[in-house]
Amino acid sequence: MKRLFAAFISIALLLWAAAAAAQGAKIIENFQDFGDYRVTYSVFNSDFISPDIARQYNLVRARDRAFVNISVSKKGDLKGMSAGVSGNATNLIQQSRSLDFQEIRDQDAVYYLAPFRFEHEETLTFNIDLVLPDGSTQELTFRRQLHKN
Repeated sequence: MKRLFAAFISIALLLWAAAAAAQGAKIIENFQDFGDYRVTYSVFNSDFISPDIARQYNLVRARDRAFVNISVSKKGDLKGMSAGVSGNATNLIQQSRSLDFQEIRDQDAVYYLAPFRFEHEETLTFNIDLVLPDGSTQELTFRRQLHKN
């Protein structure tokens, strides 16, 4: 089941990228390198997950829900690795919400997914604390403006 979920998330991210490209949206590579490791990140609205998959994995789909996805890999390798991932999202008036990351494993791949709520056109700063596979700690910070579909 986890493999199916992981495959679905991968497909959802690809479909999101294709839809954005079709609408003329600029696709930004979302990654940051820390030494030998690459941390890839994305944020997507919950309605990119099909109703069937949401029911199967007890995921909430709603106009005000989204997911942040984090993956840690060795540079040049596409497979995610186990890491410590925690963090929060803060809006422009400094209201903060904790992100509860769930580790998802698909064969050799590992990534981390956290659901959260948002307001229409809300800009959030994501502060992600990482413990990389070598034991080093890093902080990843990025900002996204979210829109209800």
